[in-house]
Order: sequence, then C-alpha cells, then structure tokens
Amino acid sequence: MRKSTSLMLVFMAVLMMSSCVSTKKIVYFQDPQEVFRQGQQLMQQYEMRLKPADQVLIKVTCSEPELLSIFAQDVMMGTAGTNSSQNITNNNGSMTNAYGYTVSNEGIITLPAVGQVSVAGLTTDEAARRIEQSIINANLIKDPEVTVRLLNARVAVLGAVKSPQVVSLTSERNTILDILSRCGDIADTGLRQNVTLYREEDGVLKKYPIDLTTVEVFQNPAYYVQQNDMIYVEPNKSQTVKSSAFYTFLSAGASIISVVSAIVTIVMVAVK
Repeated sequence: MRKSTSLMLVFMAVLMMSSCVSTKKIVYFQDPQEVFRQGQQLMQQYEMRLKPADQVLIKVTCSEPELLSIFAQDVMMGTAGTNSSQNITNNNGSMTNAYGYTVSNEGIITLPAVGQVSVAGLTTDEAARRIEQSIINANLIKDPEVTVRLLNARVAVLGAVKSPQVVSLTSERNTILDILSRCGDIADTGLRQNVTLYREEDGVLKKYPIDLTTVEVFQNPAYYVQQNDMIYVEPNKSQTVKSSAFYTFLSAGASIISVVSAIVTIVMVAVK
C-alpha cells in the first residue's frame, strides 16, 4: 500500500508540474540589460494609409464662410450613401465644414464641385494636401485648409489573450503592445514567441511573425499596427491538452484516487 501511495504522490506531482507555466514563456523582452542600455531603434512607419472602404472625416476650413456654401449639400460617400455635414465656427472666426466619406473600391472620394480625388495609399496628411490642391485647382477657394481623419480604424485580436475583441483605434500611432494591453494582455497560456499579425497590402494578405520575448520586435514592420490588421496569439500546446476531455477525466480521476488513498491510509493507521 505504501508503494502504491508513493506512486500516486509522484503521479499527482507530475500533474501539478504540467499545470505550471515557465517564466521563460511569459516574460517580455528577455534580452540582457546591456541591450537596453544601448537604446533600441524603433520602426517609424506608423502612419496609416487610406484603403478602400475606409471611412474618413474631412474638414474644410476657410476665412471666407460664404465660399464654403458649395460644400453645404448632400454628396455621395465614395460611391454610395449620403454624407453628413456640419458648419463649425472656429475661435479665429473662420468657418469649417466637416463631412464623412467612405473611400470607394477604386480608392477615390467624390467631393462636391471638385469631383473625384484619389486617396488610396496616402496618409491622412497626404490626402489632406491633395484635397486642398484639388479645391484650389477647381478655383473654388484660394486658401483652403483641409484635415482628414480616419473614423473606422480597428484591429481584431484573436487567440490566447485574456479578452479577444475588435479594438477601435483612437489615434494613428498604435503599437502591437498597445493593442494587446487593451485586450488584458496575453494569457499565461499564450505563446509570446508565436504571435502573428496578418495585414492586407495592395490586395495581398501578408503574414508577420512576432516574438515578444526579444527586443527585435521593435524593428518588426508589424510593431506599429495598421487599420484592419488581425493579430493571433498561439496558445501553448499544453493548454490544448488540458482543455481536452481526457485531461479533465484524468485530473478528476487523480483527485478521487488521492482521496481514496488518504482514507485507506488513515484506516490502516487506525487499525494498527
């Protein structure tokens, strides 16, 4: 009986060890401290570029309010829908007309009295400058100031994170660490060495592997996320085993056997 009890204790210890997660698998940036003292160069390609189906807010400002009347009409949102617009008086007395647009499948927006403006592949600042020039070329306003802002930028996060979700982006400078933190961080069962970002570029889906346990992530092209990215965190294989019916049955069986073994031991001691 003592031998069987010992074997059972060993078996239970193995089960407990299998449920533990090595710190090597959950600690970020495990490089030597000397690496950080030297400083790390960050990727600077964080500006988002407009794509088909993006929704953008376009604000047109002018010192002569009457010239903005040409924009005070319902116009098409890209190729379908109706724009919403509003007039805003700024502190300096100038007027601003704000419109919401959807970039068409061809990568264009249609402005009233201006016509089609191609914006796909441009940053919001570049798109604003192009729209300004289009307004000037159309002899509508001599000194337009245009601001373009993305409205529907978001990133989907799946896999072994504490709160899988679609994250709405409130700015254009968001790192993959920002996004994961908004999902409650990677779960202990997630593989920080096996994070993958999927991104559509020019109609092609690209895959970027990311290892968050090393500072090399700071030079990764996917360090800064783009709108419509998808992040997948691979779970630890042991987690797959633990979630199986066999493992559940095995764990329950081990618990029952340990209880029975304890009772038998107590009885034998009492008999002696």
